[in-house]
Amino acid sequence: MKAKFNILTSTCVPLPLENVDTDQIIPARFLKATTKEGFGENLFRDWRYDKQGNKIESFVLNDPTYGGQILVAGKNFGSGSSREHAAWAIADYGFRVVVSSFFADIHKNNELNNFVLPVVVTEEFLAELFDSIFKNPKTEVEVNLPEQTIINKATGKSESFEINAYKKHCLMNGLDDIDFLLTNKEKIEQWEKASK
Repeated sequence: MKAKFNILTSTCVPLPLENVDTDQIIPARFLKATTKEGFGENLFRDWRYDKQGNKIESFVLNDPTYGGQILVAGKNFGSGSSREHAAWAIADYGFRVVVSSFFADIHKNNELNNFVLPVVVTEEFLAELFDSIFKNPKTEVEVNLPEQTIINKATGKSESFEINAYKKHCLMNGLDDIDFLLTNKEKIEQWEKASK
């Protein structure tokens, strides 16, 4: 069981880059591990550190001005290879939500499977959100999963977002696919008996 997702209000980390692919999210050389732990420290590794392992101060994750549980990214986030490790890294770093105007489908599903909520907004809403965050890094965003809304608290603007009903249920109840099956074990067994 994971932490249940209901309403999240948080400051944001802005990454106004388009076409961020999974190799940029977690470089291939870090894919040897088979457990999900420890990937967060290598999230955006080649943008966060130089070849000598020194922090690149200008990169947003190294900038103490910005923080929070919401990553706001440019259009077409998570393209490229289908590696689930990219979603592991985002979750392990501590992000619960990624906001973008477009996600690669496989990456979007990988995020959902790892209890990270991908929120698709219009390009206009995304541009205004970046603007609000850069004007005031303390800008908060409210993501309401039951209502499927996102609100930029700096402007009061809100949008609705889509989510698969099954994934919504799992996020709100802190269930992965196996947990979901286990919570329905009796129903499954009854159905099996009835179908014999």
